[in-house]
Amino acid sequence: MSAKESHVLKTCPNPEWSDGGAATNGASAHGADIRRIGTRFSPAPCTTWVIWPPTGRGTWWSPIRNIAVPDVAGTSTWTSRIWPIPTATIRAGWWRWRFAWSSKTACHTGRRPGTCGETIASSSPSPPFRTGWKRGEKRAADRITRDYLDDALSDFSGYIAADELYDGPYCVLSIVDNHRFKRLIYEVLDHNPTEEDIAAFFTRFRDALKARGLSLKGITTDGSQLYPTPIAQVFGAVPHQVCQFHVIAEINKAVLKAVAKVRRQLKAALPKLGRGRPSAGNRKLTARKKRIQQKITDLFDNRHLFVQHHLTPTERTTLQRITRGQPQLRTLRQIVDEVYRLFDRRCRTDTALGKLAKLRQRVRRFKAVGQTLKKLFSPTLEKALVFLDDAMLPATSNAVERGNRRHRKMQKTIYRVRTGQHIRQRIAVDMLRDAQAQSRLLTTQMLHYARAG
Repeated sequence: MSAKESHVLKTCPNPEWSDGGAATNGASAHGADIRRIGTRFSPAPCTTWVIWPPTGRGTWWSPIRNIAVPDVAGTSTWTSRIWPIPTATIRAGWWRWRFAWSSKTACHTGRRPGTCGETIASSSPSPPFRTGWKRGEKRAADRITRDYLDDALSDFSGYIAADELYDGPYCVLSIVDNHRFKRLIYEVLDHNPTEEDIAAFFTRFRDALKARGLSLKGITTDGSQLYPTPIAQVFGAVPHQVCQFHVIAEINKAVLKAVAKVRRQLKAALPKLGRGRPSAGNRKLTARKKRIQQKITDLFDNRHLFVQHHLTPTERTTLQRITRGQPQLRTLRQIVDEVYRLFDRRCRTDTALGKLAKLRQRVRRFKAVGQTLKKLFSPTLEKALVFLDDAMLPATSNAVERGNRRHRKMQKTIYRVRTGQHIRQRIAVDMLRDAQAQSRLLTTQMLHYARAG
């Protein structure tokens, strides 16, 4: 057998076992380990290949059906032993699928020219179907524009919450049912919203309500100045509630800044002492410095007591101790208590507005406090008291804020370039997920009942 030949075909008609194969190049064959080829229970003969790869000779045995012609030269029943030469290896790559493991060869195999065998089976399974790989974002966006709004407005409560969400260069406008916590419509803008954009968005929602014979009873937003004018233009005299949480958060932020200012003043009043151990004449200054430093530490550790809604008797005692010698801080806490009493549902809006007027007069008398609590004179505080006349009007916009937080959390897991189309599709998937929440809950309950017997 010459080295120029690409391969030599030898067949073994015995279906049981074959001792091995031999390949010679004009010289005697030396012994090597006997390798078994073929299959013990195979009804057809096996095929032996002898291959010369570019790096050297090699052998390959394949348990495939032999289709060589009967008069091919070089066939024999028994073969002698072969040279101990390395075998040719074909690298294989592994591809990981979603729910299973499967192998796939990295290089393609083709039928070689000449007398050879034919592959009739493969040990590598075919790749799984791609059904269910994606979330169906395009289909979800189509469903949102067709039949989703009919289902979402079938049990419309009449009260909505509107808000904007900024995602990079894009802005997402959303309207959510403030009782059912369902996102009704949304719009993705590629710029910061204006009053014209808000008015067009509200007009589209108003037309959807009119087409279904529904009306709006109340709307809740945050303290943004984008909403009052469009709401008056589109919905007329519909009650507009400013989120109570946002208003109180702004006032509490101003109170904490006032407490921080007092701490800075105390720190500036610390007596300056030299380095090393204090002398006998500086003991009083050292004790005073320790007292002031301890007061600064207490104000920082218990700063939450100035803005906390309800205080226990122990917390009130602590507050009296840390504000000793600081009457403006005690006044701040009293003003915070009055602000919380404004949002008591047991009174009406007119009564709350009267209390607010008296509170503003009291704040004006305290010049040190009046500069800090400028938020009490904001017109948004008056709009935050509209819900007192309507027991069904929610005081906060938590319904739409919840959807915005879920969107931000979902966007953190997406590592790709965000475009307006992707944001629209992701929100559509989230809306369909909320629409199917009730059916999923019922299915889970039925499974639990079935397993419990």
